[in-house]
Amino acid sequence: MKKKSVFSLLLILLLIFSSLPVSAQNFNTVAEYAALMEVSTGQFLYVKNADEPRPPASITKIMTLLLAFEALERGDINWDTKTIVSERAWRIGGSSMFLEVDTEVTVEELINGIIIVSANDGCVAMAELLAGSEEAFAQRMNQRAQELGLKQTQFQNSTGMPAENHYMSARDIAILARELITKHPRILEIAQKREYTYNNIRQDNLNPLIGRFNGADGLKTGSTPQSGYSLVGTAVQNNMRLISVTLNAPDKAQRLLASQELLNYGFHNFDFTKAVEKGETIGEIAVKDGKQQSVALTVEEDLSVLTPKGRQDDLEFAVSDEQQLNAPVEKGTQAATLLVKLDGETITTAPLVTAQTVNRANIFIRFFRGIINFIRSLINRI
Repeated sequence: MKKKSVFSLLLILLLIFSSLPVSAQNFNTVAEYAALMEVSTGQFLYVKNADEPRPPASITKIMTLLLAFEALERGDINWDTKTIVSERAWRIGGSSMFLEVDTEVTVEELINGIIIVSANDGCVAMAELLAGSEEAFAQRMNQRAQELGLKQTQFQNSTGMPAENHYMSARDIAILARELITKHPRILEIAQKREYTYNNIRQDNLNPLIGRFNGADGLKTGSTPQSGYSLVGTAVQNNMRLISVTLNAPDKAQRLLASQELLNYGFHNFDFTKAVEKGETIGEIAVKDGKQQSVALTVEEDLSVLTPKGRQDDLEFAVSDEQQLNAPVEKGTQAATLLVKLDGETITTAPLVTAQTVNRANIFIRFFRGIINFIRSLINRI
């Protein structure tokens, strides 16, 4: 009893300290693999071994849910669509919503079971509904991962059950989670439910952040002996939404601690700042045969970034990927890319477009310029 009490006290103290402000300069999460992203910009605020592929366990189900919501959006299925539970789904094992073989279940019930209680049987039933088999569904998962630019991701199944060559990185997971919650925000209404009952069996939400961390409303836990304990958390405070990813924790307590300290780090240490205003001139680019020989570059919309508090004036700007422009050039033509940097690291990018239309110069001006350029080339050779 004494050991148990001491452990409980230590856990409470850890959780208290994880809620205290941590300076941006000194922060280092206890998680071995981690990523922290601000959702509206997609900007990563913190990464640690974030590109290392790891077994994701039930974090895999974020992709299963994304494909389900995309099928709903296309009209391939609807919330009331029913499917018959296969023996394979019934036998899958692991976390379950307790489907019974040869019974009907709706898409809405499956989505609730997958996100709230991490139902493996629900994932297989969904995969078979959408693709005919789990193997075919895994191929769709990998195709969608490629479309999203996930570089360290490979799926073998819909559940995250241990399988060779089934992996994700913390960075990829954050990108995938952002796609799901921004394109299909209804998932968060479901993810924050405290419990779920199916087949007369009530189960609590597995996400330890729900009801414990201010503003938390998602998203997904995962654990297997091979992967350790993982958690994708998301929360909103002061109109800022963050996604935290922690992988490979040794136990549930460390997983919760790492998730809370990541989210607190982001909320306490970063502010939005307007890096560039719409219409502001950011350099210029040459226009071949234009009435004007160059045109100003600008951004189409205000560009805001997150910076550590007090570092707003330390932003640096660079222009890359400049295109060769030939007149005529319409206003708003994408011509280059703006890089916004802090301490030499690119924190966000934005397309640069032409600020005005440039018409083609008439034949006499082009002829005269040709002569001038020829003379200059002769002089340069002397």
